[in-house]
Amino acid sequence: EVLLRMHSVGICGSDVHYWQHGQAGNFVLKAPMVLGHEASGTVIKVGAEVTHLQPGDRVAIEPGVPREIDEYCKVGRYNISPSIFFCATPPDDGNLCRFYKHSASFCYKLPDNVTFEEGALIEPLSVGIHACRRAGVTLGSKVFVSGSGPIGLVNVIVAKMMGAAVVVVTDLSASRLQKAKEVGADNIIQVTKETPQEVASKVKSLLGCMPDVTVECTGVQACIQAGIYATRSGGTLVLVGLGPEMVTLPIANAAAREVDIKGIFRYCNTWPMAIALLASKRINVKPLVTHRFPLEKALEAFETTKRGEGIKVMLKCDPNDHNP
Repeated sequence: EVLLRMHSVGICGSDVHYWQHGQAGNFVLKAPMVLGHEASGTVIKVGAEVTHLQPGDRVAIEPGVPREIDEYCKVGRYNISPSIFFCATPPDDGNLCRFYKHSASFCYKLPDNVTFEEGALIEPLSVGIHACRRAGVTLGSKVFVSGSGPIGLVNVIVAKMMGAAVVVVTDLSASRLQKAKEVGADNIIQVTKETPQEVASKVKSLLGCMPDVTVECTGVQACIQAGIYATRSGGTLVLVGLGPEMVTLPIANAAAREVDIKGIFRYCNTWPMAIALLASKRINVKPLVTHRFPLEKALEAFETTKRGEGIKVMLKCDPNDHNP
């Protein structure tokens, strides 16, 4: 293990859910818990068995650490191991604090040209990498991203990086759609009162065809329905957004057209790829950070996130260093 002086921690929607409702999806709080899982910091102490890190190293933290080498770990899908430790998922504490101890194998050294904030953003970025990998985004893919929050935006960035020819994004918010354009979306659609079929039809007319891949980042029933209607026959719909336990879907439509519906759970094996992309400047995630607060003002930071202001709110845990 390594002891870290924490530097930058991003606030995620799940953090807000735990704070407000005591649960996120199927994960329910039974005792107080430290929040935070999008994070980076500096190594200040290493355990006796750690050889690849030393004090002074700047690292990005992968928050999910397998507790055992089970069948899922053996096939490289450790994220779906039922016993995995995960920062800020009950009952495991997160890393929104001054000092934090973590498994050294899940701390990745940051190159000098990658900032602490970029290191913290690897966590949401990894959701995009994992989703686009599961969807099979490749050279020339036509992609529909539903939702333009932080996770929708990282999917836009990653889909373009993986070779998508065109990416169209939908959202209710005009300002969020502008941010989608800024990070690489080719077309945007501001949804108001359209039916799911009407949204699908708008996506098709903008792309000139139905998308090969739809990445659904809202979890809203109507948006998942639109995703099914929009995706071309033989295409793939990936469900990224977390919504209610039960939703009504046009499943016969998907089945008859061989639309593959896939889920994702976090990510696995993504940090080295993300670091390589950031270090080579092939992608730019810096525009995602819109607000910064010192740790002392965490409550204000959480209130800002809850109100839906900006995109990514970043907390600064080192009182002597508030730089990005």
